[in-house]
Amino acid sequence: QVQLVESGGGLVQPGGSLRLTCAASRTIFRLSAMAWYRQAPGKERELVAGITSSGMANYADSVKGRFTISRDNVKNTVYLQMNILKPEDTAVYYCYSVRFNDWGQGTQVTVSS
Repeated sequence: QVQLVESGGGLVQPGGSLRLTCAASRTIFRLSAMAWYRQAPGKERELVAGITSSGMANYADSVKGRFTISRDNVKNTVYLQMNILKPEDTAVYYCYSVRFNDWGQGTQVTVSS
């Protein structure tokens, strides 16, 4: 089991940027593929981006070219850089460890003028 703690959410205007951070509690984190999911009100949770233990990334079509996932295996941390944010990006964002099947508590992102 690995504990995941997200941070970095908040309120931002359309076109703005945010960087989410997910800190893991165990050094074995580096062996796990990681992912960011999001869930908007009334909608199902959806995959936003994933990254393998070696750093290969994939993205949902809706965020390609705007979001970047990265990881620092020394700091046991995964990031989600979100640029050109849109109102439809508003959701609770969750960090997920594939290897341990663990979720963070979520961080709210609201894009609104």
